[in-house]
Amino acid sequence: MNKPLVAALASLAITGIGTAPAVAAPQAKAAAAVTVNFAGTVSLSNCSGSVIRFPNSADTDPALVLTNGHCLETGFPDPGEVITGQSSSRTFGLLNSSGTRVATLRANQVVYSTMTDTDVTIYRTTTTYAAIKSSYGISPLTVSATHPVAGTAIKVVSGYWKTIYSCNIDGFVYRLKEGDWTWKDSVRYTSACDTIGGTSGSPVIDTTTGQVVAVNNTGNEDGERCTVDNPCEVDESGNVTVRQGINYAEETYNIPACFTTGNVLNLGASACTLPKP
Repeated sequence: MNKPLVAALASLAITGIGTAPAVAAPQAKAAAAVTVNFAGTVSLSNCSGSVIRFPNSADTDPALVLTNGHCLETGFPDPGEVITGQSSSRTFGLLNSSGTRVATLRANQVVYSTMTDTDVTIYRTTTTYAAIKSSYGISPLTVSATHPVAGTAIKVVSGYWKTIYSCNIDGFVYRLKEGDWTWKDSVRYTSACDTIGGTSGSPVIDTTTGQVVAVNNTGNEDGERCTVDNPCEVDESGNVTVRQGINYAEETYNIPACFTTGNVLNLGASACTLPKP
């Protein structure tokens, strides 16, 4: 995993020729990239995260914060474990566009957390999107409700390190296995996104839409096979591939379908595919 910072530091201590047409065909115009900065991202005590909304969220809804399941303050969820409605008073440093901390947000609940199939924690805060916008001029990041596309230019924005990594989605991994945990349909980055400990939970942003398409979570550090901090790729036939130095994220497009009016979690919704308790 792109470990929480404390764990990262601990591991360092131990770890044809043809005729041309008379008129050239018009070229498709590439969509202009949006500006991606730190606005809406947060720093946790040992991880990164972001203030998120869903396509149908309202400005008056309680603001949500997205990070990794393995960044949960009470420890890594066990394989098969899903946590919902757990009380929390965790704080987050809200960053503006330049990466300056402008406020402290506080959670009152762990809405959802798991490391099964995916690696996410979603917190509910004590404030609303409208209040954050009014006080600090910062809007939340919108979570895309559509599956990401290979080749897409992305940025991984770490609120902890105040660092932005730029690369592309290299492809998708049928199963990504790390220690006792297995994640499905993970995002594999091209090598330019060399994320490190403390970047766990960073939003992965599509530079064309500006929307969150995944949450950064791990990378193979030492070339080991399927061990903690050394995830391996497993294909549909069970073949294992190890890519030392390559990093990964977990898709988020399936999260919006699990939330209803008021940013209320509804794991029983017909389109919701997140793991259930």
